[in-house]
Amino acid sequence: MRTVELSAGTIEYEDTGGDGPTVVLLHGLLMDASLWDGPIAELSADHRCVAPTLPLGAHRRAMRTDADLSPHGLARLVTEFLDRLDLRDVTLVGNDTGGALVQLLMAGGAERIGRVVLASCDAFDNFPPGLTGRTLLLTGRLSPRLFGLFMQQMRLRPIRRLPIAFGWLTKRGDAATARWMKPLLARPEIRRDTVRVLRVAAADTGFLLAAADRLPDFDRPALVVWASEDRVMPPEHGRRLAELLPRGRLVEVEDSYTLIPLDQPARLAQTIREFTHAPLTR
Repeated sequence: MRTVELSAGTIEYEDTGGDGPTVVLLHGLLMDASLWDGPIAELSADHRCVAPTLPLGAHRRAMRTDADLSPHGLARLVTEFLDRLDLRDVTLVGNDTGGALVQLLMAGGAERIGRVVLASCDAFDNFPPGLTGRTLLLTGRLSPRLFGLFMQQMRLRPIRRLPIAFGWLTKRGDAATARWMKPLLARPEIRRDTVRVLRVAAADTGFLLAAADRLPDFDRPALVVWASEDRVMPPEHGRRLAELLPRGRLVEVEDSYTLIPLDQPARLAQTIREFTHAPLTR
């Protein structure tokens, strides 16, 4: 993994290099850049794939104590990341909470973004999303030490597969979810960051409704990819997003829950490839 020093701290990221279209991929809460390993393996032959590990609970490098870890602060961190790497005309892809951050960037202008992909993500009033999101925000009220004790249960596969954990987020990705838990379970500074993320998110749960009001002003190509069996992110939200975006298009993916990059990586990669290679027509 490469690293870049940003205002909030050191961010690790994957960068395949290459001369093809640049795709920047954002993960969700309690996940890291490895969410995208499957799609990157498919796309890297003809794309430059860049996947940062954001400070959302599975990161391995603690952030500064004064870092802004609110949703808007994390969106600004993504903008800073694009600036520091001088990435231009990128296709910005977000899944789960990563899609929420993409929407914030879309609402804010996002000069370096040429296209966006929203893949089964938080939207409108669905924040915190589902049983998983509501449970996490409640645990954020605990002290970092008690939060860590509560999360020790996630070492057990039957617990990870519950609807309040990852059970309704992925059909096939338990090995990845177990790996994502390791930094949080082992390191108090990562638990501290995670509790901060949860607390500031709980203080403003309507931020995506405000962002949605500005999405009709986003005039660049937008692809909405949604799991037709999603039990956390309502499929109706995928249809609404596609209709709201002036250049939006919807693709539904079967046999997947929210984490399409884990459940259907090849299908998602092919959909992204078709999108990035499509002509820029209005």
